Amino acid sequence: MRGDRIFGLVMIFAALGYLLSAAGIETSFLSDPIGPRVFPYIIGGVILVSAVAMLLQPDPDADWPRSAMLAKLALTLAVLILYAMSVRPLGFIVPTMIAAGLLSYQISPRPLPAALTGIGLGVGLFVVFKYALGLGLVALPRALMG
Repeated sequence: MRGDRIFGLVMIFAALGYLLSAAGIETSFLSDPIGPRVFPYIIGGVILVSAVAMLLQPDPDADWPRSAMLAKLALTLAVLILYAMSVRPLGFIVPTMIAAGLLSYQISPRPLPAALTGIGLGVGLFVVFKYALGLGLVALPRALMG
């Protein structure tokens, strides 16, 4: 119970900091009517409500994961950190394929479906983000793109 309350309190401060930083997002006079602050406000609000709920109603019988699960979580964290660091130099598709494939393999340790998931997500997400949402992503490393 104490761990849930401590985590809830930490997340309240994190959500308030997130909301405060979202309030500093500048809008141009040509932005849409909703503006760029709405999505960060929604995320911060959900975090804040969840943290308050965790603070007020902690789980009395929290089971902490065993060492094997902690190792998997540490590996997942390392993959996500390396992914974030590699997107800029390597482009979007290759790091996304590798990260999605590794995380898929962790969920279900079957190499072929994990590889196909990585390939599908790498290419599919690039198409959605680049062409449907209009984000300025680079597909491959700049050295290969010329």
